[in-house]
Amino acid sequence: MHKVTSEIYTENDQISEELDNGNAVTEFTFKCPSYMIEAESTAEMLNYDSDDDLDVDRDKEGVILIEHSVSTELNLVGLQVWRAALLLADYILSHQDLFRNQIILELGSGVGLTSIVASYLAKEVICTDINAGDILNLIERNFLRNYTYVRSGFHIEEVNFLNLEWPKKLEEKLQSANIVLAADVIYDDKITDGFVRTLMKLLYTKKKKIIYIALEKRYVFTVADLDTIAPMYEEFLRCVEKYKMNWSVDYINIDFPRYFKYDRVKHLVLMKIQNNTRSVAHT
Repeated sequence: MHKVTSEIYTENDQISEELDNGNAVTEFTFKCPSYMIEAESTAEMLNYDSDDDLDVDRDKEGVILIEHSVSTELNLVGLQVWRAALLLADYILSHQDLFRNQIILELGSGVGLTSIVASYLAKEVICTDINAGDILNLIERNFLRNYTYVRSGFHIEEVNFLNLEWPKKLEEKLQSANIVLAADVIYDDKITDGFVRTLMKLLYTKKKKIIYIALEKRYVFTVADLDTIAPMYEEFLRCVEKYKMNWSVDYINIDFPRYFKYDRVKHLVLMKIQNNTRSVAHT
């Protein structure tokens, strides 16, 4: 069966180590935001310049260790790291006030990189994915590898976009989140439809929620259209239109600071979706 490999592993000479289980552990280095450097400094370690201002090492780097598959079949692409996960991680790091002390739910967490970054700021992080390819255990291993960055409570739960019959306790936990994240979860028509229906269920509430969706438009040439199109991205938009959801959808400019090392190509997209709480309240 055909396998795919993320471009991430060859873009910036990532350092990786092969494991006996066939996976690899890769170092994802990032430039630490100033607030992270200051928080990790102790009173004894603080240095001040000649103007009595805090002297901060602006070039300090951190490293997140991620275990992942090197290549997978399409149905297991969550076992890899993709550009959109790093784009979303950059957005979190550059907008700390939006994410600090929030309850954050990530859908399709994959190997958990974005959730690990979010856990540095959040009050609680809920990682979810389908229980296939040992992915839930993999997320836990990656959280443990990066415990120094994990400052929130975190939970790992199974959520399948194609099965929305959630047990009551799970639904209560998922609905407790006020921020929802998703990165590169749109790669199959059936799953895309299930993803949109999952968003519908999460947003059908009087509680205000914000959803951030990061993805990369992947273009192909089709004979039917005689044009180059991004079919999965367009399928997502069709599903949103099909269900006639009264959502507020905005596109976020991706010119915010880049902390992780990856190619921020022009086809990367970051969307912000919010529910109309007034329309839900009167439904």
